[in-house]
Amino acid sequence: MSMIFRFRMLSDENDNFVRDYEVPYDMTLLDFHCFLLESLEYEECMTSFFTADERWEKLGEFTLMDMGEDSPGAPRPMESVTLGQIIHNLRDRLIYLFDMFGDRAYFLELTGAYEARPGESYPREIYAREEVPDQYRAGVVQSGEGSIFDEVMDDFRDFEGDDNYDDEY
Repeated sequence: MSMIFRFRMLSDENDNFVRDYEVPYDMTLLDFHCFLLESLEYEECMTSFFTADERWEKLGEFTLMDMGEDSPGAPRPMESVTLGQIIHNLRDRLIYLFDMFGDRAYFLELTGAYEARPGESYPREIYAREEVPDQYRAGVVQSGEGSIFDEVMDDFRDFEGDDNYDDEY
């Protein structure tokens, strides 16, 4: 039997957007990328995966194209790396950068690992909530409340033009 990873995908563009995926641990990052494009109904694009720490800081990079570099810390091609090679513990994280120029990404966290169930087909999407953010236009949300980032920034806009605000504190 094969091991299956369960990932939860979130977006910082829409706090209500959630996707849960079940994928084989031996799936390459290139195959995972292709699966995600199909699931999100996105067109082929330049992307990278990054391993991330508990604060979502980028660590190692895995690129769609082989950069031809073999030095330590250089990006590795997606086709040469499996999920099982980079994901080892519950809550391990990946960043899926799908818009290089706009620095837009999805955030994936391992939420479970278990034996594949007989008769089940993998990879698969097992849960979906809210519409997918537009691939080309940042901040365009099809439905829902939108991003918490916008709500927080609205609080800061309250001080615009307020000359009585003392920023010494």
